[in-house]
Amino acid sequence: MGARKRNSAEERKEIMKDISFAKLNDCPTSPRKMRLVADMIRGKKVESALSSLKFSTKEASVRMHKLLMSAISNWQAKNEGERIEDHDLFVKEVHVDSGRQLKRLRTAPQGRGARIRKRSNHITVVLDTKSELQAAPATTEEETNQ
Repeated sequence: MGARKRNSAEERKEIMKDISFAKLNDCPTSPRKMRLVADMIRGKKVESALSSLKFSTKEASVRMHKLLMSAISNWQAKNEGERIEDHDLFVKEVHVDSGRQLKRLRTAPQGRGARIRKRSNHITVVLDTKSELQAAPATTEEETNQ
């Protein structure tokens, strides 16, 4: 049974070799605003995602740009001596989950208090390379249609 666990761990390491990720916890932006930015880059190539984040007017895009750069540097740390340009690196997944809320009070008319909820979120960016196995079925489907 120990050998099976080792094999599965080795297989998992082989699968995780091409995948790299970065996390940002308790980002002080509302999850709804961050999801708009996440939808812009999901599924895009890294170069195109970086350029769209750089020229976006949304404030959340600055934090997402920094997180994407961190994921790229994590990929470079895993794959030393290899260039990003040689691999088709793309944004595989972007998860935006709600984080904790800071609850504050603002004065309201007639001596009342109104609740203010300052929302935060947790972001996870996963990068992957398009391998030959992923690209092969797409080309065979195209050839069969022609």
